[in-house]
Amino acid sequence: MAYGHALQCLSDPTRRAVFERLRSGPKSVGELARGLPVSRPAVSQHLKALKEAGLVKDEPDGARRIYHIDPDGLGELRRWLDQFWDGALEAFKKHIDTTPENKGSKTP
Repeated sequence: MAYGHALQCLSDPTRRAVFERLRSGPKSVGELARGLPVSRPAVSQHLKALKEAGLVKDEPDGARRIYHIDPDGLGELRRWLDQFWDGALEAFKKHIDTTPENKGSKTP
C-alpha cells in the first residue's frame, strides 16, 4: 500500500509544490527552493519525505544532490488511480448506451 504513503505525502501543499516543480525536469534543492515561502532546509525535509514515499530519487552532482521524479513510485500511484478512472469510463459508457436517445447507435 505504498500509494497510501504517497497520497499522504502529497497532501501537504508545500510538498506538493516541490513535487510539481520536478515535473519540468531534475533540479537541485536550491532551484526547488527558489520562489517558495520556505527555507532550503525545509525543502530538503520535504524532499526527504517525498523520497521515503517513493516519489522522488536523488543523484549526487559534486557537492549537491539533484532530485527527479521516480517513475516507478509514480507508476504505482498511477496504477492505483487508474482503477477509478477505468470504472468511471465504464459507468459513463453504460449510461450512454442505456440513454433512450442513444439506443441503437453504436459507440466507436
